[in-house]
Amino acid sequence: MKKIIVPVDFSLHSENALRTAAFFANTNEAEIIVVHMLETSNSVISVSEAYVHEQIVFELKLTEKKFQEYLDKPYLKDVKVTPIIKHHKSFSSLHKVAEEEGADLIILSSKGATGLKEMFYGSNTEVVVRNSTIPVLVIKGLPVADGFKKAIFACDFSDDFIEPFKRAKDILSVFNCDLQLLYVNTPGVKFRTTKEKQERVDKFLNKLGKDGVVNVTEVSDYSIEEGILEFAKTNESDLIIMPTHGKHGLEHFLEGSIAEDVVNHASLPVLTVKM
Repeated sequence: MKKIIVPVDFSLHSENALRTAAFFANTNEAEIIVVHMLETSNSVISVSEAYVHEQIVFELKLTEKKFQEYLDKPYLKDVKVTPIIKHHKSFSSLHKVAEEEGADLIILSSKGATGLKEMFYGSNTEVVVRNSTIPVLVIKGLPVADGFKKAIFACDFSDDFIEPFKRAKDILSVFNCDLQLLYVNTPGVKFRTTKEKQERVDKFLNKLGKDGVVNVTEVSDYSIEEGILEFAKTNESDLIIMPTHGKHGLEHFLEGSIAEDVVNHASLPVLTVKM
């Protein structure tokens, strides 16, 4: 891991992600690229081009000064930090910044989204998770300052999950982390018998080879999301790892995303990895 992207809005909330990134950067000797999305006021759009340019320059200077003050933190003293200001209206472009910079991980802080906001609009975090082609670590509450001790990797043991598992394990390789595969058996068309599930597990672990030396647990629940969240709580896990397809448009509206639901409703950090 060489580069970590952290979006900030200068709030204490986003500082939890920045503190976590500093810990990861020190552990991996990585660079932190701190990104602030600068939105120009809509009130200047209808006026002259010269005024718009003047207004943007003014806001940019203020932001640069605020950025410099915000990054003056003791915990960043020994870390290489590169500030970037982007003129975007939403976090949907953050994954492009990550790709341009060749980043290995995005770290951000989230409060989640609920109700109608979750159904129709989602949150900035959902947008990043849905669009990002690199892993995204979502921090809930306090920053991570001591690594991870017990993580669960939600899995249905199909071949699509093999590469995300390897990527997640690589990210956690610097920690002495107990990584557990979790299968949630649900009623309905996705229900599998014990024999069917065991055959999938054996095939999956065989393809992993030496990387397949992990614990496997099966739980039963009414939904995959509920099964994951309940097991994470009872198992005293400190990280949930969710592979994601990154659904968009009508497909996302009709089927939703288990990864995004878990990100929204979990009380502990969630690492999403694109399939």
